[in-house]
Amino acid sequence: MFDIEQELKKLPDKPGVYIMHDKNDKIIYVGKAISLKNRVRQYFRKTNKTKRIENMVSLIDYFEYIVTDNESEALILECNLIKKNMPKFNVLLKDDKTYPYIKVNVQETYPDVYITRRVLNDGAKYFGPYANAGAAKEMVEFIKSKFQIRQCKSFKFKDRPCLNYHIKKCSAPCMNYISKEEYQEQISQIINLLSGKTALVVKQLEQEMKEASEKLDFEKAAYLRDKKLAIEKISYEKQKVSNLSENDIDVIGLARNELRVCIEVFFVRNSKMVGREHYFFEGLEDETDKEILSDFMKQYYMNNLVIPHKIMLKEEIEDKELLEKSLAEKVGRNVEIKSPQKGEKLRLVEMAERNAKITLENTQKEKYSVVNELKKVLKMEKMPRKIESYDISNLSGEYVVAAMCVLYDGQVKKNLSRTFKIKTVLGQDDPKCMQEVVTRRLKHSLENPKGGFGELPDAIFVDGGITQMRAVKEAVQVYNLTIPLYGMVKDDKHTTRALIDENRNELKLSERLMNTITYFQDCVHEKAIGYHRKLRGKDITKSELDNILGIGPAKKKQLLKHFGSISKIKQASIEELTKVTGINEELAKKIKQMS
Repeated sequence: MFDIEQELKKLPDKPGVYIMHDKNDKIIYVGKAISLKNRVRQYFRKTNKTKRIENMVSLIDYFEYIVTDNESEALILECNLIKKNMPKFNVLLKDDKTYPYIKVNVQETYPDVYITRRVLNDGAKYFGPYANAGAAKEMVEFIKSKFQIRQCKSFKFKDRPCLNYHIKKCSAPCMNYISKEEYQEQISQIINLLSGKTALVVKQLEQEMKEASEKLDFEKAAYLRDKKLAIEKISYEKQKVSNLSENDIDVIGLARNELRVCIEVFFVRNSKMVGREHYFFEGLEDETDKEILSDFMKQYYMNNLVIPHKIMLKEEIEDKELLEKSLAEKVGRNVEIKSPQKGEKLRLVEMAERNAKITLENTQKEKYSVVNELKKVLKMEKMPRKIESYDISNLSGEYVVAAMCVLYDGQVKKNLSRTFKIKTVLGQDDPKCMQEVVTRRLKHSLENPKGGFGELPDAIFVDGGITQMRAVKEAVQVYNLTIPLYGMVKDDKHTTRALIDENRNELKLSERLMNTITYFQDCVHEKAIGYHRKLRGKDITKSELDNILGIGPAKKKQLLKHFGSISKIKQASIEELTKVTGINEELAKKIKQMS
């Protein structure tokens, strides 16, 4: 058995990474430390811990640690372990986005230029990220048309050039129509262009134009002139965001409210905004901006092969020097993390923060408008972010089942739905079944808040009238809980007509809210019916009837359709059995022997 107090005494006074596990051996937190001895002990000694850390510590069953030579190694190891294990109490960058980059595979004899969304450590040069695939595609098409590099995906020598050569879109290196040196010069200009060194490319082209003219090669001079004009045009059309002198900057802004945190990243390349992206985080109410930004930047940049020369944000983060050092070692050059105090740089950081706030507000309106409206309609003090609904399904008291659906942040989350077999109620008694199901469900969360059912709901919407609501209230009172209850009432046409409170008062709902509740009720109803049919289907596909000679799938289906279940078939008399199409007296006797 792991004795935490004894293990704390064994911790070394060295840098490293510590890993917290719960009783199921699942990693719930990963952290790094200059001194493992001092850092890990703090979790079990400090009294002013945040609520999030208190919850984490309460679930720790044991911990382990890995000693490293220095803090930089610990930082890299921490990022790798977080990325691999996604511990629930770490600030997690769940990045499912892929950004378009332009790749120049310079390691090849005749390099190609194309769009990719995977940045690999393969010796190629990557440029981006671009605001969208369209912008990157436009640039690649421009490069290929103006520089006449190869269009084919795989290079090999041929016995004749392709169509691209004849329409002057390729210089046909596959036919040795262009030397390696000339082709590499084209690639060098492309790299300068993508790096933002437009003036240098234009100067080179002007020199080449002059040389071509002196040699009376007017066709080449005209081609170079057109290329120069096109490059100047595309450079002019890309508007600068400021008069910044730096070519390669990421600008980070943060905004937050009581529910979420939004981090906005601006990509500034050659003093131009080439793209931006945003990330959302929840459950970080107790974390400071510095802590959130520090954790975000470590995960974002340590797992990224494309690192800018400078990263700007409003306030200095924890581990600034360590992160700068680690990133510099990774890319082989200096990487600065700056917090500008005045001028254009500060205004750019403030612009990122304003955009983060706008992004947060827009998604807040879109995602939480239903929740805000529900809070007002239900007159609740806290936001009803998690609402659960239950429904019962049966056929004449047979195959009695229940379903639970969850409305989370105004959206039905199908992955959180659950189904139940009724265990204690015999026959058809929906209120009693509802009481059993809710009691079982609440018990799950009270015994294991971090289990499959998650935290308790902020409210419960009951499918049915006041009788079902009373049954659910009895279940809630078993555990002395105060969870608001509401009934979703249907009309004679089985259509949702109202939401009622415990005093049978109908609540005034907007059309959008009514549509949301109707959809919620339909979802839980369909979930219950689906599970009911599934259980009946098992009886149809496999049952004791399969062992009776003379009863095939068709007769079995007729019997189940007539009686409803295997148990009722067993209870039927020979006379009742023979009333089923295809069942004669001989088969009826065989069925009775089954019982």
